[in-house]
Amino acid sequence: MAKLSIKDIAQRCNTSITTVSFVLNGRADEKRISRDLKEKILKTIEDTGYKQNQFARGMRTGKTNIIGLIIEDISNVFFSAVARIIEEDAYKRGYKIIYCSTDDNTEKTKELIKLFIEQNLDGYIITPPKGLEDEIQLMINNKIPVVLFDRYFVDLETDYVVVDNFNASKKAVQHLFDSGFENIALVTTSSDQTQMVERLNGYEKTLIKNGKKPKILKIPFNQSAEENIKAISTYLKKNKELDAIFFSTNYLAFKGLEAISQLKLKIPDDLAVVAFDDQDFFRIYNPSISAIGQPVKDISLKLIDILLQKMESDEKPIEKITLSTNLIVRNSSIKVK
Repeated sequence: MAKLSIKDIAQRCNTSITTVSFVLNGRADEKRISRDLKEKILKTIEDTGYKQNQFARGMRTGKTNIIGLIIEDISNVFFSAVARIIEEDAYKRGYKIIYCSTDDNTEKTKELIKLFIEQNLDGYIITPPKGLEDEIQLMINNKIPVVLFDRYFVDLETDYVVVDNFNASKKAVQHLFDSGFENIALVTTSSDQTQMVERLNGYEKTLIKNGKKPKILKIPFNQSAEENIKAISTYLKKNKELDAIFFSTNYLAFKGLEAISQLKLKIPDDLAVVAFDDQDFFRIYNPSISAIGQPVKDISLKLIDILLQKMESDEKPIEKITLSTNLIVRNSSIKVK
């Protein structure tokens, strides 16, 4: 059986498409549509099982009640946790979420934004890759509600929710020094996005403060897991004086732990470890891994709050939110006496 359209419903009820649309959108009383006709249309919809296309509805009403969540990697534990909380809270407020991964690919992100704008989504939450400034500025100029998170563009005046990456990194590295470790390396990405730059700066500042020279391994974002493990393993073999590592992301920490295991190094006896972005995995790993915990729930709820406010009024003042993190000390960074 062919899928019914709003035109088919109108024909069966011997009325206009516009009238059916008003009934579907809850405007029958406002448009003074008779009770009999309203009930006839609703009964026809029920009997035929007609389902309104939400995107088509949005084209007519200017509202789809759908939010686009465009993030770096939905398989990443941090991003998936944020997505889940946003989805739950948005649903309670009458909105549905469509989310997708950018893989930190600028061209892919541009295509996704274009696709979603064509579908008339109501608002957007985005973790923007490098080079997306023009697209975000165009959205702002066209009064399309958008909030950035995890990172932002320094020269772009827009809403965002991030954490204090600089001080989080300083706290993690100073903890290693205070625990008696001296030769501390940073394993990070080659990205120059704000969150990664701030973590790098926090590490470097703390090393210099403690009279040490920074030792940094930068790994390209798009390398495979195997390549990451190999790069970390090679770096550790060449720098045997290291006694601690700070991993700037959770996925680098995962691969770093594999490299450390392959080299048969003991944590923390041979090498202490602290990771950015705490996960359950770090808590149950043996030994348990010290980590920077991000306030996932606060980030998620703040994001949806700001976006919904912007969707209600394009005159809403810009909010730039920076949230604090928490250093969770576990066995991986406690020096064995």
